[in-house]
Amino acid sequence: MSDETGSPDNAGLIETVPLADALGERYLAYALSTITSRSLPDVRDGLKPVQRRLLYAMRQLKLDPAQGFKKCARVVGDVIGKYHPHGDTAVYDAMVRLAQDFALRYPLVDGQGNFGNIDGDGAAAMRYTEARLARYSEVLLAELGQGTVDWQPNFDGT
Repeated sequence: MSDETGSPDNAGLIETVPLADALGERYLAYALSTITSRSLPDVRDGLKPVQRRLLYAMRQLKLDPAQGFKKCARVVGDVIGKYHPHGDTAVYDAMVRLAQDFALRYPLVDGQGNFGNIDGDGAAAMRYTEARLARYSEVLLAELGQGTVDWQPNFDGT
């Protein structure tokens, strides 16, 4: 395992560390980072990053409650391409959950088509379903342009 701190004194130094110690230390750091940045909802708005990115992408697509629906595949493609470079299934599953009135007290996505049911039946494929923002999303997204969010570049710097 290499231990490079950037100082010229130990440049190129290779430190021998027992594998169990290295894995335990590094996995713990990775697990904590993953849990805090992706798995747990943020205390400020109750959303995970993928959910926040979905709502933002839907707003950029002008899928307001007064507008028509768009295919979920289109929304998922935009989210993956612009904001969340992970699998389409994870993004679509997050969108489905945001549309289920039995999963959320106030659904943030208005879904059209089969978005699953409380008995555990899954949603239809994203090519068969459509979505737009729900009225509650308007309230959540209303102040985005007023300096309420510290914007950061996305994964590809745009």
